[in-house]
Amino acid sequence: MFGTRKLGKTSAQRKALLRQQVTDLLENGKMETTFYRAKEVQPVVEKMITLGKKGGLANYRKALSYVTKEDVAHKLFHEIAPKYADRNGGYTRVTRTGARRGDAAEMAVIELV
Repeated sequence: MFGTRKLGKTSAQRKALLRQQVTDLLENGKMETTFYRAKEVQPVVEKMITLGKKGGLANYRKALSYVTKEDVAHKLFHEIAPKYADRNGGYTRVTRTGARRGDAAEMAVIELV
C-alpha cells in the first residue's frame, strides 16, 4: 500500500475503499472526502495517471486491475493522461474545506489539476 494510515479499517476494507475512491475521482475529476482519505488517495491517482501516460497494453491491464470500471480505465488512457503529457507529476490538488457537521471530521476536496 502507499500510505501508512489505517483509516480505522481492516486491510481488505482499506484497499476496497481506496480502489473505489480512485475510480470515482478519475470518473468525475473532483470529489469531497475527509482530509486523511484524500491524502491516501492522492499518490494512487498519481500512479494511475503515470501508467496512462506510459501507455501500452501491459500498463492498461495494470490500471484495469486496480480501477473498478472499464470505461474509467479507457477514459484514463484516452482523455486524462494525454492532458498531462507535458507535466511531470502533481496531477492532483487537495484543498481543505473545514469541519463536517456531526462529527467535526476535517473535510477536503481532491481534484485533478
